[in-house]
Amino acid sequence: MTVAPSPLILWGARLIDGRGAVQDRATVVITGSTITDVGPAQRDRPPGAIDLTGRTMLPGLVDAHVHLSSHMERSPDFGPREVLNGEPPRPRELGYFILAKAARALLDAGITTVRDVGSYDDEALALREANRLGLVGGPRVLSCGRIVSATAPGGRIFGTMYREADGPDEMRKAVREQIRRGADFIKVMATGARSVVDEDPEPAQLTQPELHAVVDEAHRMGLRVAAHAEGLGGTRLAVEEGVDTIEHGLSLHREPRLLDRMAERGIVLVPTLTTFHDLAERFTTDFAPKLVEQAKRQLEDAYRTLTAAARAGVILAMGHDSGPPGDDAVELVRMVEGGLSPQAAITAGTSGAARALGLDDAGAVTPGKRADLLVVDGNPLDSIGILRERSRIWLVIKDGQPSGGRALDARGLQPG
Repeated sequence: MTVAPSPLILWGARLIDGRGAVQDRATVVITGSTITDVGPAQRDRPPGAIDLTGRTMLPGLVDAHVHLSSHMERSPDFGPREVLNGEPPRPRELGYFILAKAARALLDAGITTVRDVGSYDDEALALREANRLGLVGGPRVLSCGRIVSATAPGGRIFGTMYREADGPDEMRKAVREQIRRGADFIKVMATGARSVVDEDPEPAQLTQPELHAVVDEAHRMGLRVAAHAEGLGGTRLAVEEGVDTIEHGLSLHREPRLLDRMAERGIVLVPTLTTFHDLAERFTTDFAPKLVEQAKRQLEDAYRTLTAAARAGVILAMGHDSGPPGDDAVELVRMVEGGLSPQAAITAGTSGAARALGLDDAGAVTPGKRADLLVVDGNPLDSIGILRERSRIWLVIKDGQPSGGRALDARGLQPG
């Protein structure tokens, strides 16, 4: 006889539900991996309930734009130091242990789901399976496999992160190959990349028939499409062809009708403000001077687009697109600095990002949703930066299981 799991009762927290609503004191009941009840907190704590008085509960954060393996380059001191001249090379397989460490850091920071938009050698697919099998602790991972791109200079730099193709038929084949690899969605380079000296991020990198083939084949097989789109040429084409998310989209403020069309069609914008700060300010000695100067201009464009997109009613999603793993909520801080309210930024990091991923079971604290939750000390509506502070992360729940935070000590989580 199967014994029903005992419910986990979280009582007394301020609740930010991920869809714009706030309750001052709420009770959330979790049964198995599902939220089964949400309502006002009773005056007296129910027997066995966890007392969260004075704390804030919200959905587990969803990062819609990560590169799990390549962002180690933007994570000084996260992995092992670089090999010095004269030292033996390290085994390539060491990278998988670094990925496992990154996954743990993400979960400890309250990131319960990530969408990997391109990693080397299918490493994100491997991490996804290791996570699913319970071999490592970390967020749920969605992976695109390899990025579909036209033959371009970026292919020389990013190597096994890319699948280069030319012409509509080859584009369809490239999409099918990612499906065979086990991709959860398709990522396509609609423009060149800001991080490649020999690419121009302004014009479309694919022809209309090529991009149409990518979107048509992916949608025919039930997969969503994320388009890397910086300049207006590629962004316009991506919107017209019906991609599901625009990654970066920094030039959109120049053409308001495209933002209106995105709002009408439910196309999500992932603005990735942090990555432009990186190139313009944080890693200026690591990139060619041309790219640093370009990033300074792009950073201003990105903030203008954030404001214009919010005004047009475009769905926004958090996308860190940087390192180190676990500091993803800095993107929410950037959004607030750009003019969003803390509530709007939190929505972008929860239900908005879940929309970007096509997940109906995540991003909100409502009955029937997956029990992915974050509990923090303090109120992020007063100070969004709380979500970046590891010392403020009191409890992380993933799939209904307490999985991180200060509440987990050697004795386990104790009812308060």
